[in-house]
Amino acid sequence: MKTIQGRFRAGVLMASVLAFACGAMAQGFNSNPTPSNTWPYATTVSSPVLAVVGDVACQPGETEPSGEKAGENCAGDTAQNLYASQAATANQIETMKPAAIALVGDEQYQVGQYSDFENSYETTYGAFKMITRPAPGNHEFYTEHGAIGVAGYGYFSYFNGTQHNADGTVMTATISGNPDTGGTFTQPVPYSDGQAGHFDQTGGLGTGVYANGPTAGGAAPVGVGDGWYSYNLGSWHFISLNIECETQPGGCSSTGSWFAAELEWLKNDLQANHSACTLAYWHQPTYSPNNSISEEGITAVAFWQLLYQYGADLVLNGHDHLYARYRPLDPSGNYDPYKGIREFVVGTGGETLDTVVTATVTSGSGETNMEDPGGNTNFNAENIEAGSGEFWGVMGLTLNPNGYAWDFESALKDPAQTTGPATYSDKGSGTCHNAIPAFFLN
Repeated sequence: MKTIQGRFRAGVLMASVLAFACGAMAQGFNSNPTPSNTWPYATTVSSPVLAVVGDVACQPGETEPSGEKAGENCAGDTAQNLYASQAATANQIETMKPAAIALVGDEQYQVGQYSDFENSYETTYGAFKMITRPAPGNHEFYTEHGAIGVAGYGYFSYFNGTQHNADGTVMTATISGNPDTGGTFTQPVPYSDGQAGHFDQTGGLGTGVYANGPTAGGAAPVGVGDGWYSYNLGSWHFISLNIECETQPGGCSSTGSWFAAELEWLKNDLQANHSACTLAYWHQPTYSPNNSISEEGITAVAFWQLLYQYGADLVLNGHDHLYARYRPLDPSGNYDPYKGIREFVVGTGGETLDTVVTATVTSGSGETNMEDPGGNTNFNAENIEAGSGEFWGVMGLTLNPNGYAWDFESALKDPAQTTGPATYSDKGSGTCHNAIPAFFLN
């Protein structure tokens, strides 16, 4: 009798599943070009659109962090309210309705505390969390502008979720002695794996204690935010990397334990990749439109070398608060129209904007240039094809089977810019290095 009942239940369930499937096919996959399950559930199979942006959410509250310039918090000033700029780019993404969003770091200012994510980023970009594929920035890891860094804990807690104590409360830990932070911080403890990639629960620098729950006061391990991962979309392979190496175990040396592990993972990922097109993104650029290369940007040359070796097509970065497009380059910064990688910098999500610099800038004794690691004093003038630091906006990247089309459109002009055009646009297209000849596709 139990067997008959089980079969009956299974039969009813199967009939329900078949009815639902047939209904779904009738509604969403018939000749009607408009599926019933609209964005973000419906996806374009042949040429999905990726939204690209970084440097997004202002620090909530009205008190400026020590040493910060005016207008950096969410209240802003009368000329520049950063809630308005991040809301403008969020509205742009809503209109774009992309298949996914590549965030190129500095999602939350000043130091990416979990509560800041909840009270600023979440109020705008939180609407797209399910389709967001983030990479971290320095503002998620280091001490910035007088605010104590949180070593990636807030970033990973927001995107991966928070662990809970046995009594059901959110598990928090107090970390001290970690050079990421410049002080002591208390944050939720993130899950090891999730939307932001892997967070290793042990191996970090410093010491910790549990701040709440039944084990409050007991020793807690200090985690390490790895955060690199890859995924596929259409005929494209995407690689999200973490370049926040400054105070990780081994620092920014390619032989340091943390960064060496990331490079080994990247090499293995590229070797296993057989996609027609490949794209990688991280925060600090190797080639800086703002003439402000960081230690991390120089370290990222190692990324470029592997990506170039394995035929990658595009690199996406943030950090410089502007939009810029470079012509295809090799890892040494030389123009290479055949195998070169094109770098886009899209740090225009909402934070105060920077200037595109194409002139030689002297910065310190013996230093004439911070545009590229090689020190070419005319690097940006020779290699930037388009750019502007006057507008917030998002780049849409259409992912064709054998190429791409970019479309950066401004969402809002910086009110401090009182002259010049009211909007900005940069469009174009390119072919992937491993593109399949058209006659094979017909």
